[in-house]
Amino acid sequence: MPPSPASPSHPDLPSAATSDHPRLSIVVPCYNEAQGIEELVRRCCESAQAVFGASFELILVDDGSTDGTWDRISDQVRKRPQLVAIRLSRNHGHQLALTAGLSAVSGNIVFVLDADLQDPPELLADFVKAMNESSADVVYGQRLSRAGESWFKSWTAHLFYRTLAHAAQTAIPVDTGDFRLMTRRVSDLIVQMPERDRFIRGMIAWVGFRQIALPYHRQDRFAGATKYPFARMVAFAIDAFLGYSMWLLRFSALLAFFLFIALIGVAAITLHAWLFLDTVPGWTSTVLLIVFVSMSQLIVLSIIGEYVGRIYLSMKNRPLFIIDEVKRGRGQ
Repeated sequence: MPPSPASPSHPDLPSAATSDHPRLSIVVPCYNEAQGIEELVRRCCESAQAVFGASFELILVDDGSTDGTWDRISDQVRKRPQLVAIRLSRNHGHQLALTAGLSAVSGNIVFVLDADLQDPPELLADFVKAMNESSADVVYGQRLSRAGESWFKSWTAHLFYRTLAHAAQTAIPVDTGDFRLMTRRVSDLIVQMPERDRFIRGMIAWVGFRQIALPYHRQDRFAGATKYPFARMVAFAIDAFLGYSMWLLRFSALLAFFLFIALIGVAAITLHAWLFLDTVPGWTSTVLLIVFVSMSQLIVLSIIGEYVGRIYLSMKNRPLFIIDEVKRGRGQ
């Protein structure tokens, strides 16, 4: 099938006639998504063929699934030559699974989406058109709405992105996930970064180059339940703040400053009472003050300890992920 008029003309993309590798790599991390694998593969392949013909690869990364996801992926590999299946040795988490997929790409541009199909692969042509028209290195999907999500999750996501945007030293776009199209040089730079606690959308923003938004409406899940419960969302938010903002350390300094002002006030009041009032200081105020000071010290130490702990883990230089098995379609 010949490429449609939306076929890439970005300067980083050689024509199919001169390239011995696919022009597009689609990377999808999968965790317990057995119910939706067949539909995911069908829609991704149809969307890629409409723009690139047969010059694409679909990389599915099984992040230690326990529901038969790998068997479903393996079945699809036997049917479709463009598929590449990567199985991690255990559940490493979404961001590391995505990194594993990015490390295996061979295309000139890379399209990233989640396996739940909330980010529609049919928008690939729009992403390619936006990249061509702007000569951007990254086109990221920016959510206008979030179908199928509770008001609590939508509200917390809204609050998280805007708080992070104000706190981060790098300009990270609001209301964006990992749904995006990027050039190979950006993808390779992300893989080369050594940090373990990865916040990939922040890493891509940090890289720089020209990046533009493509607004879209996020859809409901095709099948199954969310793999991001509240605890994981909190951990993800912590990774984002600790990785891209010094706000927490500055908060510690601010807390210490106000504590210093409070101690001056307490000292002044105590001195006034001792000089001009016939009162005996009570033990209650002393105990409360000791508790308050101790609590503040513990808060500061816990924040510093978090940073020190992450430095310690990074110094171990363990591999970010371990691949158990790789399968490729017969055409590769």
